[in-house]
Order: sequence, then C-alpha cells, then structure tokens
Amino acid sequence: MASIVALEQVEVDYPGRGRALGPFSFSVAPGEIVALVGPSGSGKSTALRLLAGLEDPTRGDLERNLGRGETSVVFQAPTLAPWLSAQANVALPLELSGIPKAEALAQAGAALDRVGLSSAWAARPAQLSGGMAMRVSLARALATGPKLLLLDEPFAALDEITRRTLADDVLALWSQSRPAIVFVTHSVEEAAYMAARVVVLTKGPGRVAGEIAIPGDLPRPRAFRATPGFRQAAEDISACLAQGAEAVS
Repeated sequence: MASIVALEQVEVDYPGRGRALGPFSFSVAPGEIVALVGPSGSGKSTALRLLAGLEDPTRGDLERNLGRGETSVVFQAPTLAPWLSAQANVALPLELSGIPKAEALAQAGAALDRVGLSSAWAARPAQLSGGMAMRVSLARALATGPKLLLLDEPFAALDEITRRTLADDVLALWSQSRPAIVFVTHSVEEAAYMAARVVVLTKGPGRVAGEIAIPGDLPRPRAFRATPGFRQAAEDISACLAQGAEAVS
C-alpha cells in the first residue's frame, strides 16, 4: 500500500547543536498506527515535525501525499486559547479554513460529543481537568477530518488512569474514521498497547534501532495488557531501546 507520508534517509542539522536526526527512513500507510519511541534527544519530535510539514530536512527526501488541512497535530500541552470556550477552541481551525462560524460551531460540538465532553461545550480551559483539556485538543484535531494525526507525547503530564482512558479513547476515535496515527511516547507499554507497529530510535542523532510489530487487533480488547503477546512486545521494545541507547553515534 502506498504511503501517505515518507522520510527517506533524512538528516536534520541545527546551527550550534549539530545533527538532531538521521539518517532516518520511515513511512506511514493510510490508517496505520505507529509509535515512535527512543531515548530523550533521539529526534522523535523532530521526526514528527517533518511528518507534519512544519520543517524540511537538511538532507534526504520528504514525501507527503496529503492535501491542505489533512494533517492534525496534538502536542503535549493542550495549547488551548484561554479566553475561548471548549466549543470555540475546537471550532477555531474550522473557521480559519473558511467554514462559516455557525457551521464550524456545530461541527465542534459534534466533535466534543465524540470525545465525551457533551456537557463541557461552554467551559473555558481553566475550568477543565488535564484529561478534559487533552480531550478538547483531540476533538479540535479530529474536527477537520484529518488523514494523518500526529501526537507528540500527549499524555505525558497525566496520571496513569487518565492515560489509559485516553489511550482507549484515541483508539475508539480511530476506529470511526481510520486516520493514520503517528505518536511519540516514552512509555513502552503505551506504545505496545496503542500501536500496530513500534519504531525504536537510537540515541541522538536518531536512527532506526529496530521495529516491532504488535500482535492483535485494534482497538484493543479490555484484557489485552494481560496477554502474553502484549508482555512479549513490551519486552522486545525495551530490549531494542536498551540496544539503541548504546549505539555509537
């Protein structure tokens, strides 16, 4: 299947910092869920910015078979406008794309309903818990109907119970419209639970240390974390991370 986005032997250099990533090759098929894991400073977020089209590689090729508005990004911080309601925050990118305000607000309300926030349309960000604010960010990202959803450690600041709930929420939302998802995480178990494929990066500058295919269907059944396949996948990811952390730059 043709990829919707691909990096081919890309390298990224930053003035005064040297190389942050590469050489690194990576591709994503339509509807695929892939996790990027690696040590701090391995270039995971840099790779995500390349996939988003937010920056260009210093060397190598970047191919994006996506139109305008077909990529959405959710960052670790919810990045919500504090003066706007949850509904208005979700509607903002729709309005900026030219959708009339009334229609944008209606679509935003439907998106909030999808993430379980039907009673929080009028709430301002300061009135939301961390988990609720992240759900608003997810609603905003999904409201435009993206073909590629990029998640940069979106659950890192949340407690474990909320993280697990949101992981299931993301998979449930994915099952409705099947966007390709690439997410960065430091959690081995989160990667093994949410992704069909996990790409492990070496220490910076990041290269591919290995790939692990995760068995089982998506979304995950309730007891998936207790299965031998999940436990073995988590062990394989951990072993690959350890090997990558020792890689010679």
